[in-house]
Amino acid sequence: MTVSPTAPPPAAPSSSRATTSLVLGILGFLCCQLCAPFAWYLGAKELKAIRAGLAPASGEGTAKAGWILGIIGSILLVFALFWIALGGFAVIMGILQEMQKG
Repeated sequence: MTVSPTAPPPAAPSSSRATTSLVLGILGFLCCQLCAPFAWYLGAKELKAIRAGLAPASGEGTAKAGWILGIIGSILLVFALFWIALGGFAVIMGILQEMQKG
């Protein structure tokens, strides 16, 4: 009779907050920068929970990736808002110049 080796225990699943942070981070980085600050917040919150032992450590990489993507997406959001505001100011200045001429 052969003895089969025991299977390794299954890895603890990462928490849903870590996964949510990663999904929001990807969305915030690629197409919807408004999601990025939420990814940043959730990723940071989950990393604190992991360090405190309140969340499974298997989600650390996922939470960290979401956190980093959230930071990058938030920076992109600030740049986008800056350019939108700059364009709005240019339009207002053009309107004011036209009003002064007429």
